[in-house]
Amino acid sequence: MKKNRRDFIKKGTALAALSVVGLHACTDASQAAEAAGKNDEPTGNQGNNSVAAWPISETASTPKILMFCALDADEKTIRRIKQMGVTNINGAYPANGPIPWQEAHLRKHLDRLKSQGLTVLNLMHPVSSNIVLGREGRDKDILNFKESLRVAGICGLPNVEYNFYVDRLDEGYYEMEGRGGSGVTGYDYSRVKDLPAKPEIGTHKANEIWANLTYFLKAVIPAAEKAGVRMALHPNDPVAQVAHGSDQIMANLAGWKRLISIVDSPANGITYDPGVTREMGEDPVEVCRYFASRDRINHMHYRNVTVDKDYDKYVECFIDEGQANLFAVMQEVLRNGYNRGLLPEHPHILDYDLERGGIKGGGVAGGGGGGGYAGDVFNVAFTRGLMMAAMSLPSYSKKV
Repeated sequence: MKKNRRDFIKKGTALAALSVVGLHACTDASQAAEAAGKNDEPTGNQGNNSVAAWPISETASTPKILMFCALDADEKTIRRIKQMGVTNINGAYPANGPIPWQEAHLRKHLDRLKSQGLTVLNLMHPVSSNIVLGREGRDKDILNFKESLRVAGICGLPNVEYNFYVDRLDEGYYEMEGRGGSGVTGYDYSRVKDLPAKPEIGTHKANEIWANLTYFLKAVIPAAEKAGVRMALHPNDPVAQVAHGSDQIMANLAGWKRLISIVDSPANGITYDPGVTREMGEDPVEVCRYFASRDRINHMHYRNVTVDKDYDKYVECFIDEGQANLFAVMQEVLRNGYNRGLLPEHPHILDYDLERGGIKGGGVAGGGGGGGYAGDVFNVAFTRGLMMAAMSLPSYSKKV
C-alpha cells in the first residue's frame, strides 16, 4: 500500500490535490490509477509539456460551487462565504416574502448580494398542496408559480428549484455519533414505515400524483422557457417509497426518468444528488451520465452516504468517507460540460461549531445539514479539491 501511495503522488498535481482532501473519493488503487491517466505525463507547473495551467479555478464551462445564503443575509455571513472562495449562492427566500415573487422585492435582494460579490444561481419555490394533491385552488397557485418564473427571468435568476412531496417521512431521521464524536444523521425506515396518514393529507397513489405533476409541468414549463429559466425538481429525500401511506413518485430512478419525459425541454430537469442516488442503490456515476448527457441536470447537490439497506437504512456520513465515488462523479460532470450550480450540502455537527454556538437550525429534522460554518468549510474545501484534481487530469485538459 505504501508503494502504491508513492506511485499515486508521482501522478502529479491531480493527485496532489486529492491528497490534500483525502483519497476516499477513489474506492481503490486501480480507480485512482485510471483517474490519473495511467501515465506520468506532467501536469500543472511541471515541465514544458504541462496540460493544466495553475491556479485552476471555476470557469464559464465548469460547475459553480455554491453555498446556502439567505437573500437578506447580513454582512458577516456574506463575508464568511466569500472567505471560502465562494461567489455563487443557493438563495434562501425570506419566510415572509411575497408569493408570487415580485420584481421589486426579488431584484432588491439579488442586486444587493451582487454588489457584495455574490450571484444567486438557484432559489427554491414552494409548490402548494393544492397542486400536488390536485385540489381546488391549484389553477390559481399555478398562475402564481408562472408569475414567479416570469419575475425570475426578468431579474436574471437562472434556476428555480421545487419539491413535489405528498408527505415527507422526516420521522425516520435520527442523530448519531460520527467520527471523533461528531454528529451525523442516520435514517431507518423500519422505525416509521407503519406511521398512519395525516388527516389533512390523506393517502394518495402514484398514478394520482403523476397526473397532478403532469398537469403542473405542462402548465409551467412553457412559462419557464419563455422566461429563460430552468426548473429543477429535487428528488424525494428520504427515499422511502411510501410515506404516511402515500406513494412518493420522485424516490426512485424510474420516477426521475419519467419526469423529464413528460415535457421534453431543458427547462424540465432535476436536482442531481449523488448521495440520494446511492441511497436508492443506484450508481451515482451512471445516473449522472444519463441526465447530464441529456442536459437535464439543472441544479446539483454534492454529498455522500453509507448505505446498509437500499432505500431503507443509511447514514449521511462525511463527504470524504461514503460509498459514492465523488471524484468519478466530478469527472463525469466535467466530461458532460455541466456548468450550473453545485452545492456541497449537509455539513455535520463539529465541536468547533458547537463551542461557538454556530449550529444551524433544522438539523436532523431537515435530513441533515445541521452543522455550522466549520462543517461548510470542510465540504467546500473537499469539493473544490476534487474539482481541481479532475480539471488537472490530461483527459480533461485535452478536452478543453
